[in-house]
Amino acid sequence: MLIVEGVLVSEELIDNYFCCDLNDCKGCCCIEGDVGAPIDPDEVGDLEDNYPIFKKYMTPEGVEKVEENGTFDYDMEGSFVTPLLSDEACAYICYDENGVAQCAIEKAFANGEIDFPKPISCHLYPIRIKKLPDYEALNYHRWQVCSGAVLQGNHLKLPAYQFLKGALTRKYGAAWYEALEKAVEELAVDSCRYTVGVVLMFFFV
Repeated sequence: MLIVEGVLVSEELIDNYFCCDLNDCKGCCCIEGDVGAPIDPDEVGDLEDNYPIFKKYMTPEGVEKVEENGTFDYDMEGSFVTPLLSDEACAYICYDENGVAQCAIEKAFANGEIDFPKPISCHLYPIRIKKLPDYEALNYHRWQVCSGAVLQGNHLKLPAYQFLKGALTRKYGAAWYEALEKAVEELAVDSCRYTVGVVLMFFFV
């Protein structure tokens, strides 16, 4: 575990490769799940303010759900989450011409209509944030529907933390991400020194 300016970063985000492959998963992370995506308290207003703009991209079922129950829901712990449809898909889902599930919020953002990309928890996946008394911990979450992302990440040799550079920069800032990169470089140097030391120890035994 690395500590980067008060944020705990799991080394699994460094050691594991990851890169979303929508051709493989068809946006399955927006479809499957027994609870909605976490929403930060300060994102509730973003959803409410921007809903009239991005709702045109949503499915009729999604619009009906939001207009009956609101732009957010609660999980079992009382935290804010995105609302789900009866089939467990996110209410904010939409589909492209190939049937790939997409985010209506992100589509409006990509078209320059709003300045809110999507909930940060979605942007950060496969990171899950655990809030501790003195820290935030960034953990690597494994989900079978993302097996294609793991394969593509391995093919590209792209560590999860690098794939998530944009999301991490959005969450913590560019200076924090630069500090993370430096910490990863130092970790690699320390690991190399340890390996060399072990090899030399066995050589002289």
